[in-house]
Amino acid sequence: MVPAALLTAAPSVASSADAGELRVETYVLPLGAAKPSLEELQNGDGTARLRQLAAAAEPRVQLAQETVGPAASYASLSRRASGSPSASEPERSSAAAGPRATAPEPARTMSLDECAKGLGTDKKFFVKSRFAVCNGASFVQTWFRNNRPVGESMFNVRVIGTVARNSRTINYAYHFSDFLKAGSNAADGLSVTTKGNIPQSWPSGVRYNRGGSLPAAARTFAQLRAQGTFSQTVLAKPGQGTGSADLIFAVYEPSVRYTAPAPWTLNGNGGNLFMLAPRWDAASYLANSTGGGNPDRRGAATFSYITPLTLSAKQGAEERAEAQHIRQAFLVPQDTKPYMSAKKVPGQTVKEPLHRTVSSSRNEKNRAAAVKQCRRYWGANYTSGGKECDEYPFASTYEGAAEVEYDPEAKKFNFSVKPIPKDDNQAGGLILKSYYAKNRIIDGMNDGFIVKIVT
Repeated sequence: MVPAALLTAAPSVASSADAGELRVETYVLPLGAAKPSLEELQNGDGTARLRQLAAAAEPRVQLAQETVGPAASYASLSRRASGSPSASEPERSSAAAGPRATAPEPARTMSLDECAKGLGTDKKFFVKSRFAVCNGASFVQTWFRNNRPVGESMFNVRVIGTVARNSRTINYAYHFSDFLKAGSNAADGLSVTTKGNIPQSWPSGVRYNRGGSLPAAARTFAQLRAQGTFSQTVLAKPGQGTGSADLIFAVYEPSVRYTAPAPWTLNGNGGNLFMLAPRWDAASYLANSTGGGNPDRRGAATFSYITPLTLSAKQGAEERAEAQHIRQAFLVPQDTKPYMSAKKVPGQTVKEPLHRTVSSSRNEKNRAAAVKQCRRYWGANYTSGGKECDEYPFASTYEGAAEVEYDPEAKKFNFSVKPIPKDDNQAGGLILKSYYAKNRIIDGMNDGFIVKIVT
């Protein structure tokens, strides 16, 4: 079980002149692809099916659908949503531990089993959090003698990327597994070279410090089967980025290439797994902005993916009234205020996310525009009974109620307001604030998030 393939080595059919030669056809497949058996290959229909499986996989090296920032335009995004943890009741702190109205701590570790389960049989990526992601592929070889399949072999590769709290070092764990050999083949002598490439950085010219155990020299199929777990660390020091947040974006591309042992000839040489999208920042409004006094440790790394802010509309949830309001804006926008016939609020899908603003003036204008509508529809006494004006999209986003004042192309009244109990509104605000901090959400269009409502 490994994620889908990125790059497929297109096999060619040997001519009659090649009939006496030994050759190997190679494919990169989705992890859960139903690969034909050697018997099926030898019966004549398996090879065609194997090629169809390779062709059916998304053909180019691609990025996760949730990728945001400059990396999102580097290669085509996957058409399928990544695997993600199932939406459940948000974890809250116990009363004894302090205020409960806070977003959960994002995951920063991932086991191989979690990666395998998260990818399942059809996912190309698994995004456990912005600090714990994985991808992978299945590498398949068919061995031919006299233009007839006589053997097959394969192995799977999964790559897990994690970032420790307030760290600028990204840890990549490479796992080779599920080795298979059948029939007549020379798979044990297959020479495999593994690299972690960074084909593009924004800005260009960023220097990275690398470490870990990823072998510089090739390893054979047999060697990898005996020991197939390696690591690579990638660190980008601060001071190389752009803007006040010192932003660095990149694409990280695990590559697996191989050559066949003589006298076999190889038709293709492996491929690349799907790319991951790391990011580094040293934003003053996020944790570790001073590095604890060490300038080289300022800021931290994350993966540049859109992930959800989860709010609960269940009985007893502190933010329940706010969550119910947002759910109404998602499901029946025509019933929300202010009225707008074609209202469709953002933040529901990764194609239309919300974007954080740290501008106090914009936040205040968003808030004022929302309050104006609460007074318009519920009167000056809308606060009676201990209520506040709740707005969605949030006042701390570029899509807030005053968006039209900044963007003439924005749709007027494409937001929702509703008086809700003060406690619920303030709990929702605290959860949002902690979500921003814990997930290192930066200001601007190079980051984003969506909202999920648990009912």
